[in-house]
Amino acid sequence: MKTHHLLYMLSLLASSAQALTWNLATGYRADSFHTENLAQFAREVEAKTGGELKIALHANNSRVKLADMFSAVQTGQVEAGESILSGISKELPIAGADSIPFVVDSYDDALRLWRLQRPLLEQQMAARGVILLYAVPWPPQGLYSNRPIHSATEFKTTRMRTYNATTVRIAEYLGAQTVDVPMPQVGTALAERRIDNMITSAVTGVENQVWTHLRHYYEMNAWFPKNAVYVHAPAWANLPPPLREALRAAATAAEVRGWARSQQLAREAALRLRAQGMTVERIPEDFERHLKRLGERFTREWIHQVGHQANDLFIPYFTEPRHTAKAP
Repeated sequence: MKTHHLLYMLSLLASSAQALTWNLATGYRADSFHTENLAQFAREVEAKTGGELKIALHANNSRVKLADMFSAVQTGQVEAGESILSGISKELPIAGADSIPFVVDSYDDALRLWRLQRPLLEQQMAARGVILLYAVPWPPQGLYSNRPIHSATEFKTTRMRTYNATTVRIAEYLGAQTVDVPMPQVGTALAERRIDNMITSAVTGVENQVWTHLRHYYEMNAWFPKNAVYVHAPAWANLPPPLREALRAAATAAEVRGWARSQQLAREAALRLRAQGMTVERIPEDFERHLKRLGERFTREWIHQVGHQANDLFIPYFTEPRHTAKAP
């Protein structure tokens, strides 16, 4: 009996030692589609590992603030985290590629850019003790206006909402007056008629019910910002190979699912804007060509800033056939 009892206790200890719990932090709300995707990812990891690896999800800045996320994962404060790539481009210059405006204009092109960007980003992350798992785009950025837009010259007497250096430069390039308005204050700024137009996604427009003040939405697809999920490299290295394989499989599924969900939300939001009486259409061709030239300028500046890795990304992006990637 004593022998059986000892074996039983040893088996419990072994089981306990094998069961791991990782903390995965995000700065986004629990009802964000990115966070919902993370929750599904965590469930799949537990299922695929038979409970040997569990992931505790901490949303809404509850465990780590979004601005501190990369350093928290890098130092092992948490095993995994999520960041918008533009937010970590100072640490990882190649992460800033998807926030260059007027370069990518479809989900297919966004995926093509990501396939070229990913190995370069993996290299930069690995050099800092971080392992990339997957990335998913937010719905693309479009143009809202209180009047029809036919050409770039029509912005010269308007006030454009700006919120970062890129949107300020776009407004200045178009000749619009810049009005700095953080997202929580957009509704108030519209009600007070302080802005005439702004660049943001159809989803954000629905969330803020902008149809009360703005009547036109142009699907310009200015850029497709992405969120990336990544893990602490030593924690990854300590996982047995089968658990790593399961984690990779769950990450691959999360990426495919997330891209599909992003597209679905973009379509649904555009339909909602139409249902509320807004005109939803593509930007005029002449105006689009104007913006493409601006995108080329931004790209040249970014390549000069980042260096040879930027060429490794954009030379194949601009020279390979466009239809080499199909978003889910």
